[in-house]
Amino acid sequence: MFKKILVANRGEIAVRVIRTAREMGIATVAVYSELDRDALHVRLADEAFALGGQTAAESYLNTEAILGAIKASGADAVHPGYGFYSENADFARAISEIGVTFIGPPPEAIEVMGDKISSRIAASQAGVVGVPGTTEVIKSASEVVAFGNEHGWPVAIKAAYGGGGRGMRVVNDPDSAAAALESAQREAEKAFGRSESYMERYLTWPRHIEMQIFVDNLGNGVWLGERDCSSQRRHQKLIEESPAPDFPDAVRQAMGEAAVKVALACGYRNAGTVEFLFQDGDFYFLEMNTRLQVEHPVTEMVTSMDLVELQFRIASGEPLGFTQDDIVRSGHAIECRINAENPNQGKFLPSPGRISKFIAPNGFATRLDSGYLEGDTVSQYYDNLIAKLVVWGKDRDAARRRMLRALGETVIEGVATTIPAHLHILSHPDFAAARHSTKWVEDVAGLADLKVEPPAPAGDPEDATVARSVLAEVNGKRFDVRLYLPEGFGDVGGAPVGAKVAPARRAGANKSRSHAHGAVSGGSGRIAVPMQGTIVKVLVAQGDKVEAGQTVCVLEAMKMENAIVADKSGEVAEVKVKAGDTVGTGDVVVVIS
Repeated sequence: MFKKILVANRGEIAVRVIRTAREMGIATVAVYSELDRDALHVRLADEAFALGGQTAAESYLNTEAILGAIKASGADAVHPGYGFYSENADFARAISEIGVTFIGPPPEAIEVMGDKISSRIAASQAGVVGVPGTTEVIKSASEVVAFGNEHGWPVAIKAAYGGGGRGMRVVNDPDSAAAALESAQREAEKAFGRSESYMERYLTWPRHIEMQIFVDNLGNGVWLGERDCSSQRRHQKLIEESPAPDFPDAVRQAMGEAAVKVALACGYRNAGTVEFLFQDGDFYFLEMNTRLQVEHPVTEMVTSMDLVELQFRIASGEPLGFTQDDIVRSGHAIECRINAENPNQGKFLPSPGRISKFIAPNGFATRLDSGYLEGDTVSQYYDNLIAKLVVWGKDRDAARRRMLRALGETVIEGVATTIPAHLHILSHPDFAAARHSTKWVEDVAGLADLKVEPPAPAGDPEDATVARSVLAEVNGKRFDVRLYLPEGFGDVGGAPVGAKVAPARRAGANKSRSHAHGAVSGGSGRIAVPMQGTIVKVLVAQGDKVEAGQTVCVLEAMKMENAIVADKSGEVAEVKVKAGDTVGTGDVVVVIS
């Protein structure tokens, strides 16, 4: 077994991996960006190394910095978590080349399954049917139009090297193809570092059902059970459960066997998830995620297995230790992803900021996996998942009622969260009767009528610090040391004793503006952004004529693109931003006269 594991990730999944490692007596190493210096995963790890930078590209996607931390720490294994480098074959290969174990599949399997196009080909060769689609990279919008005209609309454009709904756009008609392709490629490039896309037929009322598989180094493969992940918005999951409700056991067995076939066909090892779409009694291969899934806790709850521990054991060379017939599933588990988003009117606008109050739920068969505590800041630069609330019940309705109780106990202030949407969905008779699909949340659930007030701004934390460059002597040797000290600490006449102030901002500061109230500004013509983020595209210029509801610019926040629209018709009097500008909540970006 490993002696020291470096977790090449952040947030909830880093905390999750660190906890299991500690239970197994394995030392842990965290890495962190400038913004995550005081994050929970850093506080829990035995050691922590700074990567520098703020954005993911500058920190958690900085291969050289991570390799440097591995060498400096002496870690003998790396767990990639999910997202970031978890499905990057080059990263896995770089880890192996320095003699360190990558806790995941071999690079060759990641290459096959990480590319959604080659994964479709591999599944087909294994005898597993996929959704009708292409196996070549889209070169122009005209290809999308031709495919839609031949196979029918709508068409789904998807990132070839991604998942989780990032870089995915649904095209409803030929006129939308060019803009959708451009937006999908831009988002994919930012999220995964690759812009290649492919397309497939967008099914009308499917359920999203996935199979958790494990394969050891001897080639023994098993499926642990399925998860229904059909409750989604923006093609991203909100609620997951296991087992899938109203799901024939014969289909379950066939899907599980198909998932193992797909894994074995590409020489897979360790944990993986094979995703399918299920409609009218038939299932279709969608993709394979070559990593641990966000929703793995629901499988843990019904199987009583620690999947991270199982990952460690397989990566260290141990056999599975059980067969398909040994797997026993009991009861029903539901997971709600608590994201920093405001679900008001079903818009789910990102809501970065400082968590001023956090009260976790408790009770029988209730679990909360979180990467944040009260006082921590949810940054615009990373995924907005705050926590995962998971419950178990003897049956689905017992689990559903327990989740409603646990959600009611959860208190998070300072940022908006998806909890009101979860309460609405879980209380809906369609969900209770399992009459939902991947389109149900947005098309049927009635979230457009949901009213959620914006959160009161948390303000700056009382213990905010500033970076100071301090001259120090250790055993007679002079060092220039960077310290993070409370503002004014050691000040004499406005300057700290023996120190020079470095040009750094307050750690964790979040300048929320209380007057921001949505993507538009009530017909005033002063178009303000509802959240902090980065302008990725400006679509109007001074003097242009615009209509109410027309998109004037595109704002990226928490890895999601958001259209900022005109609140009235008129002429553009002023454009205050350009692509690449960082803006804060409530900043005016366009003025319409």
